[in-house]
Amino acid sequence: MTAIDLPDGEYTAVVDGVEDGLATVFFERDGEEVGNAVLDASRLPSDGRHADAILSMTLGGGRVESASYEPERTERRAEAAQDRFDRLSKRPPSDEES
Repeated sequence: MTAIDLPDGEYTAVVDGVEDGLATVFFERDGEEVGNAVLDASRLPSDGRHADAILSMTLGGGRVESASYEPERTERRAEAAQDRFDRLSKRPPSDEES
């Protein structure tokens, strides 16, 4: 595990993955990634201990003070990613189809 080297405050946290009781988490503020850390998965809400889970997290003194799972935001983000993938995976029309 690593200390969280970010200023105290509120963050959106995105769980990248959980393995062997450790969670890799990326932190965002104002839509921009600002850092990451490896945390003991027990510090996360039980329903948010999976890849791509979105959490609202409060940090203080390099530690997690509170964390809550955001199921609606997690679902919206997954749908947006799938939509982007679907758009990018469509083959452009051939010269004969244009």
